Amino acid sequence: MFTMNRFWERIFHFMAYVSQGSSYLVPKAYAIMHRMHHTFSDTEKDPHPPGFFKDVFAMMWHTARIFNRLIASTAHVSPKFLSASPSWNWLDKFGNSWVSRIAWGSAYITFYVFFATQWWMYLLLPLHFLMGPVHGAIVNWCGHKYGYQNYDNGDHSKNSLPFDFLALGELFQNNHHKHPNRPNFAVKFWEFDPIYPVLRLMHMLGIIRIRPVNA
Repeated sequence: MFTMNRFWERIFHFMAYVSQGSSYLVPKAYAIMHRMHHTFSDTEKDPHPPGFFKDVFAMMWHTARIFNRLIASTAHVSPKFLSASPSWNWLDKFGNSWVSRIAWGSAYITFYVFFATQWWMYLLLPLHFLMGPVHGAIVNWCGHKYGYQNYDNGDHSKNSLPFDFLALGELFQNNHHKHPNRPNFAVKFWEFDPIYPVLRLMHMLGIIRIRPVNA
């Protein structure tokens, strides 16, 4: 959808680590899974096809196993899924380590100890520990089970919300599968992708360069 220079790529790569914390997902591995998802959408080769699992937790476990295999080696992966994947070896290795995950988890618990005012607030900790996979599960489960379709893509992709503030545009799965390189996931006049104006602003500021839609 867009390109950025090395400086900004490093900034956003680092901020991905900081914002995901204990649930950091190595961008290269996730990029490969995303490309596989588009190619094999809702088939047995899809890394996260809801139709093949009885619940979202089984799908998440299946996806995690594929993710870990990609971390270990990409020798078995088709070259078409490997091109232009972001990689920062030392940060990815550290971010995917148990040392990093436990450190972030301990920091979350410490924050709760000082600022939580009710006992039930501690029940939110598992969501903070696993917020990366939880977000991915919401998008890939809901976005292929619930909602409406603008296009017949030959899969079960759907647009779950016409005003997608829940997943910041990512629940326009049907639109995205039809136009994977389009930065604006909204297509119809009543749909709104809240991240598209942000991308336009970043383009104007020279942080990213949005590619032509047909690129």
